[in-house]
Amino acid sequence: MILAVDTSIGSTVAVIGADGSVHARLESESPRGHAEVIGDLLARALADARVAPDAITHVAAGMGPGPFTGLRIGIAAARAFAIGRGIPLLPVVSHDAAALTRIEDGGPERFAVVTDARRRENAVSVYEGVGAADVPRRTSGPELLPQAEDLAARFPGAEIVHVGAIDAARVGRIAARRMAAGLEPDVAEPLYLRSPDVVASHSPKRVSA
Repeated sequence: MILAVDTSIGSTVAVIGADGSVHARLESESPRGHAEVIGDLLARALADARVAPDAITHVAAGMGPGPFTGLRIGIAAARAFAIGRGIPLLPVVSHDAAALTRIEDGGPERFAVVTDARRRENAVSVYEGVGAADVPRRTSGPELLPQAEDLAARFPGAEIVHVGAIDAARVGRIAARRMAAGLEPDVAEPLYLRSPDVVASHSPKRVSA
């Protein structure tokens, strides 16, 4: 079974079977407080699925795009679980999960997934149909664009889909499909929207006597 985690927007956890069946799905839609809820969501998802931790064979992690602080909490939790159990971590582009939701809901052939990147910017990925392993075929992105940008003009023929949540079950489903097809993950590092605002000081710290 696959434990899937994504904190690129809110916080969401799911337990799915290798065939994509959903055994548990939990979420917190708050864009903040990831660290406070992720542990509880993980424990509750396993309880709801009625599986012990040793029944999990893989962990799928949504790699963004997302804000630095929130995104790294989900990835760290996924990695910690995978390392603790000695099982593989399967990284997934979070926008791909949103695209799978759109396709499975009967969306158009060509569309753009748009998530709020704050600071008057959007994170945008464009998709056209499905590719190998029935995974949404991303033709561009993720990339940061100004919210003032006319996306319909920039991506002619693509329906603009604004996404407010990522479904961890779809993160796990994409990981399962890619794994079954023998495909390597197409993302290795977190897709942070931008670097953290806090940086290390380059001047020596004064210490009083």
